Amino acid sequence: MKDIPYKIYLNEDEMPKAWYNLRADMKNKPAPLLNPGTLKPMKPEELSPVFCEELIRQELDNETPYFRIPDEILDFYRMYRPSPLVRAYCLEKALDTPAKIYYKFEGNNTSGSHKLNSAIAQAYYAKKQGLKGVTTETGAGQWGTALSMACSYLGLDCRVYMVKVSYEQKPFRREVMRTYGASVTPSPSMTTEVGKRILAAHPGTTGSLGCAISEAVEAATTTEGYRYVLGSVLNQVLLHQSIIGLETEAALKKYDIHPDIIIGCAGGGSNLGGLIAPFMRDKIKGLEDYRIIAVEPQSCPSFTRGKYAYDFCDTGMVCPLAKMYTLGSSFIPAPNHAGGLRYHGMSSTLSQLYDDGLMEAVAVPQTKVFEAAEFFARTEGILPAPESSHAIRVAVDEAVKCRETGEEKTIVFGLTGTGYFDMVAYEKFHDGKMDDYVPTDEELSVSFSKLPSVSV
Repeated sequence: MKDIPYKIYLNEDEMPKAWYNLRADMKNKPAPLLNPGTLKPMKPEELSPVFCEELIRQELDNETPYFRIPDEILDFYRMYRPSPLVRAYCLEKALDTPAKIYYKFEGNNTSGSHKLNSAIAQAYYAKKQGLKGVTTETGAGQWGTALSMACSYLGLDCRVYMVKVSYEQKPFRREVMRTYGASVTPSPSMTTEVGKRILAAHPGTTGSLGCAISEAVEAATTTEGYRYVLGSVLNQVLLHQSIIGLETEAALKKYDIHPDIIIGCAGGGSNLGGLIAPFMRDKIKGLEDYRIIAVEPQSCPSFTRGKYAYDFCDTGMVCPLAKMYTLGSSFIPAPNHAGGLRYHGMSSTLSQLYDDGLMEAVAVPQTKVFEAAEFFARTEGILPAPESSHAIRVAVDEAVKCRETGEEKTIVFGLTGTGYFDMVAYEKFHDGKMDDYVPTDEELSVSFSKLPSVSV
């Protein structure tokens, strides 16, 4: 094996020129989106009032393996891509483990996360269609920040509905969005009809991604010249985020590195789906047998405690039905600090892969996540986002297992972004004011009882 540098960079001309569509190689395709009125698969014309035309094509395509990245998007990518694959030598030493640990660092851009990869793509297709602007939701604020940057770059209006608890916990990320010209509304709000209904049913609620999605969709469909864009969950988003995995695969091959375990945090699925795409392809084809691990918060355990069923993608029940691992669209998670992982369901693509037994899932408590985040910051010098720290937690745990067994496994995980706007969370952790709320079976049962009845 070649000597491995701390950071493995691809040359600019080695950056992928096409996104990879994992669905093309899946033996069992993800179930289609359903029209909630007819319970029939959604047709492109039924989605056109909500999404951009080209994004609808990408969303529904289960057969095309590669989509060429437009030159304009590649030019934007070159401002911060290729991103580095980092050998965590200092972390390995601190853990005294024979494991080799690598992380794909996606926080080296102003938005601070991987979300920019899809934000610029979705904004580009909206601009190309001649739209005035877009609406969206955001949890921790990383997606809203990324989309506001992309819209500013392309001259589009950007309207963001930010989950209320994150709006209050993360004021500086909110201000970054406003700096780039976006309007930011705490959700649920009184500015939409669905927001009013949610507040009437749940007075004083701190909100959820499902609530914010409902408001953003209503705003898009009632405003001429606007469409809705989403930062996770959808097939189109996983497609754009595949550049993460494709770059990771190319960097590993450059130094003849063979991963054994691939780990990603899981909220809606954008980072995880993007990171694992080419590795899951080889696993599906029988070429490799990687262990692929999704890590979610115990407070919002879609994979580990959810049901695989058709459900609404939003709390207001205005969106199509998707078959996914879900806690129920009426489930409003506890206000934990990993805001980007507070979604009641999981990507249909990842849900199908999980149901097929092609990957594992682990749920971890919030305080253990921040212990790992602090340990990582002190050893590797990067302050990680709470979402990313879920992957760090399990990467550390797997490396400790290697120390105990003497196995020299190679671990790759996704470091989705930085945590410099998450200092309220770090403050609560350091002051001992952070708890590990876990929903009870009774709470989940109430939510499950409200799942729509779909026999497909």
